[in-house]
Amino acid sequence: MTVTLDNPATVSAPFGDRFAHVARLDLPGGTLLVLSGQVGVDDDGAVVAPGDVRAQSERIFELIGGLLAAHGATFADVMHVRTFLTDLGDLAGYAAVRNRRFPDTRPASTTVEVSRLFLDGAVLEVEVTAAVTTA
Repeated sequence: MTVTLDNPATVSAPFGDRFAHVARLDLPGGTLLVLSGQVGVDDDGAVVAPGDVRAQSERIFELIGGLLAAHGATFADVMHVRTFLTDLGDLAGYAAVRNRRFPDTRPASTTVEVSRLFLDGAVLEVEVTAAVTTA
């Protein structure tokens, strides 16, 4: 069993100096990927479209897709999605974006409302866990 903490160079990681974006656990027969929570920020760490759940969701899933790809995974490998929303009233807008990434089988999920996130204007944070089987 090998654990690797990573900030892939192929993905903008503006907060990579504070934490690893990916914890990778290599096991016999596969790999478990645990991604840190992602917020809708641009390459410089500024919030994209403050207050706009759809725009931030698009950016978050773009970042998550890049982090997964850097480790040989896709959205089809995602087992669990954990979402923190500052307003559950935004759930439909978020779900519209999220469901495009998981058109067939949807992963296990947890969604909670929080009073605020660490960046002003950020309205959601998403983290995922994925499992990749090796041949």
